[in-house]
Amino acid sequence: MTRLVAVLGYSDSTTADLHPVAAARLARAVAEVGPDDVVLFSGWARRPASTAEADLMARMWTAPVRARVVDRRARTTFGNAVGVARTARRLDADEVVLVTSRWHARRAATLVRAALRGSGSAATLRVVATDEPVTPRRGVREAASWTIVPVLALVAARLR
Repeated sequence: MTRLVAVLGYSDSTTADLHPVAAARLARAVAEVGPDDVVLFSGWARRPASTAEADLMARMWTAPVRARVVDRRARTTFGNAVGVARTARRLDADEVVLVTSRWHARRAATLVRAALRGSGSAATLRVVATDEPVTPRRGVREAASWTIVPVLALVAARLR
């Protein structure tokens, strides 16, 4: 059995270091992961000369795992979902554990489920969320993002 634990990055481009939201997700993933799991770090570098979120998380990782995968291409939740599905298919994963924030979990899970269907992966999805509070800015951003989720889910389901 192959289990993929996917940790979604987060940045608001205010710091070159790992954002506290991404650090919370990373800590939650460490608590979830087992030594036989594969962990995927997903996230890009928001500033040209900065380090990608995925690399920052990978550097801070402390738990023993079977393998680490770094995906620097994901610029959005849609990109995260496509990368998670691509990795799950490549590994022939049986289960994907998606680690993100509580306020982001529903949208991220919707897109990952669609992308998994589209990738041909038979993996089941389980969401593990951190419990940091929703700020007004994040709440507005999430609400606005839902306006395009149906279209993105259709696109994700059609990608191979």
